[in-house]
Amino acid sequence: MVVDLGCGTGATWRALAPLLPADTRWRLVDNDPALLEIAGAMVGDTAECVEADLGDLDALPLDGATLITASALLDLMPETWLSAFAARVTAPVYFALSYDGRMDWTPTDLRDAAVTDAFNRHQHGDKGLGPALGPDAADRAEDVFAARGFAVDRADSPWRLGPDMAELQRELTRGIASAAAEIGLDEAADWHRDRHDAADHVTCIVGHADFLAVPSAHSQETTHVRH
Repeated sequence: MVVDLGCGTGATWRALAPLLPADTRWRLVDNDPALLEIAGAMVGDTAECVEADLGDLDALPLDGATLITASALLDLMPETWLSAFAARVTAPVYFALSYDGRMDWTPTDLRDAAVTDAFNRHQHGDKGLGPALGPDAADRAEDVFAARGFAVDRADSPWRLGPDMAELQRELTRGIASAAAEIGLDEAADWHRDRHDAADHVTCIVGHADFLAVPSAHSQETTHVRH
C-alpha cells in the first residue's frame, strides 16, 4: 500500500506507477476533494481516496502503509510536524521535490543573488502550521530521520527550464518576484520585468532534492509496496 500525502491531481502516481507492479494499491490523501476526485479517477480501481488535513498527524491514514510518499510538500511543513511525523511512521518514506534554496540563471543578472536570498527567507514563512522548513527541508529531514534510526539517502532533482519553457519561466519568475517583494526587496519588480522579457533566451535551474528514509527493520529485507 502506497500512501500519497498531498496527492493533488496524481503527480506522484504518474511518476512512480510505471516502476511498481500494476496491482499496487494507492491511498490518496489530500484536503481538496476536487483534486482527490481527479487523482482517484486517474489511478482507478487500485485507489482509495481520503480527504484529510495534512497538518493533523492524527488524521493521516498511515495504517498498513508499506511506502509513504509526498511531492513538493516537505518544504511547506514546519519542523515540529516533521519531528512528530518521523516519530510516528514505521514504513519507508519518500519525499520528492523539496526546494533546496538554489537557483541558477544563464545568463546571469546581478540581482539574482538578492532575489534568491529574499525568496528563501519568504519560504521559511508560516504556511498555516508554523514557520516552514523551506529550503532547509531535505537537510533537516536527513537529520531527523537518521536520529530515529532510519537509513537515509537523497539525490538532486533540479527543475531545468530552458527557452523552450519560456512561459513556465515567466510564471516562475512572477511568483519568485512576488515573494521577494513581500520580504521587502525593492528591486524584485525590475528583476521580474527583465527576466520576463528575456525568458526566450534564458535557462533556469531550480534546485530540488528527493529524500528517502527507510526504517532499520526494512534495511535488510525486501519490501513489496503492494502488500
